[in-house]
Amino acid sequence: MALTGQTIAHIDHAAVYCTPAVPPRSPDGSELDLTLFVACYNEEENIVATLEEITAAMAELDFSWEIIVIDDASSDRSVSLVVQYMEGHSDSRIMLVVREQNEGVAQNFIEAAFLGRGRYYKLVNGDNVENRHQLVTLLSHIGEAGMVLPFHSHTLSRTRFRRLLSRLFTQMVNVISGYSIKYYNGCGINFRYNVMRWNTNYHGFGFQADLITRLLDQGKSFVEIPVVAGERSAGTSKALTLKNFFSVAHFFLDVGIRRAGRSFNRRKKG
Repeated sequence: MALTGQTIAHIDHAAVYCTPAVPPRSPDGSELDLTLFVACYNEEENIVATLEEITAAMAELDFSWEIIVIDDASSDRSVSLVVQYMEGHSDSRIMLVVREQNEGVAQNFIEAAFLGRGRYYKLVNGDNVENRHQLVTLLSHIGEAGMVLPFHSHTLSRTRFRRLLSRLFTQMVNVISGYSIKYYNGCGINFRYNVMRWNTNYHGFGFQADLITRLLDQGKSFVEIPVVAGERSAGTSKALTLKNFFSVAHFFLDVGIRRAGRSFNRRKKG
């Protein structure tokens, strides 16, 4: 019996052999080019506009794609508005998951990756901060590196305090990790299997920096793309909470320990 060989991208440094009964598959097992995860929590004023901006952006790009909306136990009309949008766009690949209890965007980010079928994966917050032009600009760079990381070339309406807090976070991550990334919380693009493999156990907004630094630890490539920083047109930001503060503090400790571990392993090998 002759065995067939297959290439599976997310199995590093390994050859894969199959019996003839195993059907051919795409290199990474994906059926689509892109999965867009839309995080939604009490976004009745923004969620429909978010979906419209995504749909308009994808109309300009030659990708097969899907949207996975996870509603994180909203108490407003977010779910009914998403359902109404889905009913009017039955030709689009849209999935809605409605949580019974709030889990946080970090855990939903992982959940949607396992539910998705795209090769590439991107978070789009349901606050309609990323408009069509920003999405097209970023998504046009898919395939240039393992990670496509946006950074803010300038901001539209973000407060001075938010800008200062963002710069401070970035500088602290770079100092502690030893890397030099321009921005860690920009909702970049990753291989979906990398999100599944190096998933985070954080519940706050440090999860994106956690994923990026873990992938950098593995030597993954990246490209940084300048974008304009938008701001929500309605509602309030949910980033500045006590839960996120403790989550970020936990992340700083964890990334420092990982850097110490890398240094120890290098000395041991040397």
